[in-house]
Amino acid sequence: MTTPPPTIQLSADEARRIVLRAQGFLGAPDRKAGVRGILRHLGAVQLDTISVLARSHELIPYARLGAVDRRTVEKAYWTDTHAFEYWSHAACILPIEEWPHFAFRRRSYRSRPHWNHQLPDGVYDQVIKQLRAEGPLTATELGGAKRTSEWWDWSGTKVAVERALMYGEVVCVERRGWKRVYDLAERAVPDSLLHDDLDDTECLRRLVRLAGQSLGVGTRADIADYHRLKGEQVDAVIADSGLVPVTVEGWGKPAWADPAALETPPRGRHRTTLLSPFDSLIWERARTERVFGFTHRLEAYVPKPKRVYGYFAMPVLAGGHLVGRVDPAREGRTLVAKQVTLDGPKAVPAVAQALVEAASWVNCTDVRVEKVAAPELREALAREVTRATP
Repeated sequence: MTTPPPTIQLSADEARRIVLRAQGFLGAPDRKAGVRGILRHLGAVQLDTISVLARSHELIPYARLGAVDRRTVEKAYWTDTHAFEYWSHAACILPIEEWPHFAFRRRSYRSRPHWNHQLPDGVYDQVIKQLRAEGPLTATELGGAKRTSEWWDWSGTKVAVERALMYGEVVCVERRGWKRVYDLAERAVPDSLLHDDLDDTECLRRLVRLAGQSLGVGTRADIADYHRLKGEQVDAVIADSGLVPVTVEGWGKPAWADPAALETPPRGRHRTTLLSPFDSLIWERARTERVFGFTHRLEAYVPKPKRVYGYFAMPVLAGGHLVGRVDPAREGRTLVAKQVTLDGPKAVPAVAQALVEAASWVNCTDVRVEKVAAPELREALAREVTRATP
């Protein structure tokens, strides 16, 4: 790939502020557009099974909008055929209008020669027939999700419906008690969008452009990671994506930016908030270190004795910087900060504010601070939490 020489140079601080605005953390949030506006703005909201304060797809709008009612969040995603779940960065909620642009991935799954689970004869057709007659249904309602209690031991029904989901014949239209609810795409996707007419190049061009808009500015690896594209797929279309090449101080790699993000300098109020470890602001570890000078790692799957920051350590965003981490838990109406890491004494008020606001959102009346990585700051943090509590 031949990249035209960049004519725009950004300082590291300018790039960081562009990133924050693109991700919805700088400037006044569009409260009228609400959760649906956040979804469209980000292009993808990651789902995950872990729930500590709340599930990650609830934490994403909370971090940007503040205390949005959690029932409102679910309703915003799943009613009026507004969104669908599919494989993007991971399992993600996606705006329904992007259905045509994942045709390249559906085609790839359909042509895939090998799968981890065997599909018993006749089960696929039976699942489609049952959904047509009775859907929407969960895998359990279709006949059972597992053969045994092992998480990986899927039933034939579950294998079939998940295969149909990947092929695009079936859509996940909501989560019910964290179970996927499946329906036929022909019912769930608006007629104007229900097609695979776009070729791979057009799909990739759109997703690269969307990634650039959602990131504000990013390297090739950043852009590829957003919807889990291959580097060569990005290379093939980035010149025609509408993104513009830039250089960023200290990044050391070529970058591209959304031209709209370059038109006006990012200004406005910064959010102070706890971030889900699955927030798209910090999806890619190398990017998070490059933009914020902050090492982010989810340790939920790390053996407990080897954890440094805690099971579900949530970075704290304040003043446009990542200033600490909190590993939270809930005990009745108390939010427990089991382990806190602070970027110095100046971070204490922001971390206290983030804890108190999060506690209020999840209907906790108290906050208890336990371990602080810098023990000399524990008393100051506890005092600031008390001061910030209504």
